[in-house]
Amino acid sequence: MFGDLRETINAYMARDPAAKSAVEVLLLYPGIKATQSHKRAHWCYEHNLMLLARAISQISRHRTGIEIHPGAKIGKRLVIDHGMGIVIGETAEIGDDCILYHGVTLGGTGKDSGKRHPTIGNNVLIGTGAKVLGPFKVGDNSRIAANSVVLSEIPADSTAVGVPARVVKIAGEKVDYASEVDQVSISDPVAEELSSINRILAEINNKLDA
Repeated sequence: MFGDLRETINAYMARDPAAKSAVEVLLLYPGIKATQSHKRAHWCYEHNLMLLARAISQISRHRTGIEIHPGAKIGKRLVIDHGMGIVIGETAEIGDDCILYHGVTLGGTGKDSGKRHPTIGNNVLIGTGAKVLGPFKVGDNSRIAANSVVLSEIPADSTAVGVPARVVKIAGEKVDYASEVDQVSISDPVAEELSSINRILAEINNKLDA
C-alpha cells in the first residue's frame, strides 16, 4: 500500500509543475485524498458493505469535490489535477499512469445496463471539462482534449477533440514530455472547417460588393 502511495506521489511530482514537495502532495492535494479514500470504499464495495462504501465515497466527495463511485476500478499512479467536479461512474475502469483534469466525467448515457461507463487504457490524458460517456474503450496513450464529448471508442495512440469528439491522427510525430500534458495545443477539425466556410463566405461577399 505504501509503495503504491509513493509511486502516486512521484507521479504528481513529475506531472504537476506546481508541486513543490512530496509532503505538500501527500497532505494538501485533493486527488491523493480522493484516490486513497476510494481504495477503502472499493474494498467495502467488493465485500458487499454497500452502505459503508457509499458513506466513505460521499464523505470524500464532500471533502475533495471529486466523486468516485465505490465500484469504479482505478489503476496505479492516477494523477488528478485540481480535481473539482470530477465524476467517475460505478462501472468505469481506469488503467495505469493516467491523468484527469478538473471537470472530467466518466459517465453513462442512461441507455445501457450492466457495463455503463467507459474503460480508460494506460497512459491516457483527459483534459479539463471532457465528458466520456458510454461503455466503450479509450485506447492506451490517447489524449482527450479539453471540453470534448466522447461518445464512441477511441483507438490507442490517438487524440480526440470536439463535440462530438473526432479522432485526430498524429502519424510519425514524436511528442516530447512537455506537450504530453498540454491540453490546448491541439487542432480542432470542426473549428478548422468552420473557418474554411467563413473564408469562402467572405470571398463571396467581396465579389458581390465589387
